[in-house]
Amino acid sequence: MFIQTESTPNPATLKFLPGQAVLDAGTADFPSPDTAGPSPLAKRVFAVKGVAGVFFGTDFVTVTKAEGVEWDHIKPGVLGAIMEHYQSGEPVMEGEQAAAHAAHDGPDGEIVVQIKELLDTRVRPAVAQDGGDITFHGFDRGVVYLHMQGACAGCPSSTLTLKMGIENLLKHYIPEVTEVRAVAV
Repeated sequence: MFIQTESTPNPATLKFLPGQAVLDAGTADFPSPDTAGPSPLAKRVFAVKGVAGVFFGTDFVTVTKAEGVEWDHIKPGVLGAIMEHYQSGEPVMEGEQAAAHAAHDGPDGEIVVQIKELLDTRVRPAVAQDGGDITFHGFDRGVVYLHMQGACAGCPSSTLTLKMGIENLLKHYIPEVTEVRAVAV
């Protein structure tokens, strides 16, 4: 098994591509070892000393290192953990994987559908290339609330991406959108 690695705009985060499916659909974010419970793969990666966060996309694993830790010291351990997992035959996620994107009822329901469609078709593929994801958290009085995950969380350019890229895109296609704000979960 050959696992490729790619840098991301966030220097604390690397993207690992195992060459096979990680998740069938969606993403999974594990911002700390305490949250890795439903994932044998995330548990293995967190077992590497110096790993601070793990994020899964459909074909990649994004790993964020702790402050003060050098990639040269932990990268071999992360590669080993990912390889060991795939050789074990264990699933990436155990139990029912949460299906996100609940329906939104109410007066803004149609706007929310348009926002989610633009995020899914235009924004998420672009941020996935950098090893991250963005999730919709709400729409209230013109303000769209989004959560940055994976390499995008804590990336120096995430605010610029959010404000100049995503906000301008949504305002262009959906006049009701006046602002985009990041939320911490």
